[in-house]
Amino acid sequence: MQIPFISFAYTNSLLRAEILQAFEQFYDAENYILGNAVQDFEKKYAALNHTNYCIGVGNGLDALFICLKAVDIGTEDEVIVPANTFIATVLAISHAGATPIFVEPHEQTYTLNSERIEEKITSKTKAILPVHLYGQACEMEKIMALANKYKLYVIEDNAQAHLATYKGKMTGSFGAINGTSFYPTKNLGALGDAGAITTDSENLAHKAKLLRNYGSEKRYHNELVGYNSRLDEVQATLLNVKLKYLAAWTKQRQQLATIYNQELAGVGDLILPTIAEDCSHVFHLYVVRTEKRDALQAYLNQCGIGMLIHYPIPPHLQKAYRSLNYLKGSLPIAEKLADTSLSLPLYVGLEENQISYIVERVKAFF
Repeated sequence: MQIPFISFAYTNSLLRAEILQAFEQFYDAENYILGNAVQDFEKKYAALNHTNYCIGVGNGLDALFICLKAVDIGTEDEVIVPANTFIATVLAISHAGATPIFVEPHEQTYTLNSERIEEKITSKTKAILPVHLYGQACEMEKIMALANKYKLYVIEDNAQAHLATYKGKMTGSFGAINGTSFYPTKNLGALGDAGAITTDSENLAHKAKLLRNYGSEKRYHNELVGYNSRLDEVQATLLNVKLKYLAAWTKQRQQLATIYNQELAGVGDLILPTIAEDCSHVFHLYVVRTEKRDALQAYLNQCGIGMLIHYPIPPHLQKAYRSLNYLKGSLPIAEKLADTSLSLPLYVGLEENQISYIVERVKAFF
């Protein structure tokens, strides 16, 4: 049996007629930049995410970068960020001119350890950038309390956690301004690059809109030194179709994760996902840990099962960040997670017989 790490076959087939009809309407409308589809999506996503505003942008990296610029973060500023995130989170800080300050994650949940933030706060710290990693909400109450205590901005990276909650409140609705991604593999994925910003602040929403569009609200009148990062009208059209399915797709992801949890409990030295109290998990990824990670991945690949590692090299050890002078061993928890984590296939349309085969092969390995 061949099982890819991810497949769009089921959702593409399900939505094919709707997508083509929506594209035809877009095509005939002849309104290709910041048109009705973008405006409709921004209203719908803001409502879904329980925020006052949504601003569509070109991708998730740009979303975070524009968030940072909207609150005037730049050179000489420091931004606290988890040490085990995808590189885009850190790149956004660097592109804004600020310095990323890495904080270790929880070893059990992989999300930012709020107990280790305060020791990293200095007079240069301007923001905390928590990442709702793999689909699990961070412990936002403690993070928000620290931000209030030290008068810091919170900017959430919600790229992997659409519809996740902390104490019933949506991720992407806690921070002053927050970024998300609709990269095709995300729980709500476009058919290309796409991203968005969410906020309750009218002022920050207005500033983000200017920044994404050359610093301009009125054509040829530029209020800010802006950028070109607008949510594409085509991608907005497709996202409007997909948005109404997100809740059902999220439940399916959670059901598949429950099967994995039940079938893999107690198998070998596998450490299964842990969900923190008051946090929900929407399982963008199903990540397990084992000291035999590389051997398990090789074996499962031989069995026709696609596997990925998220993420094999933590940001502080990437060549791009050599100038920060982090040495191997300086952030041992993040490094341990990088050395032992393995993501199993989990996507909408994955069938129970396929999960049974994956579980069977994992058990056979151990």
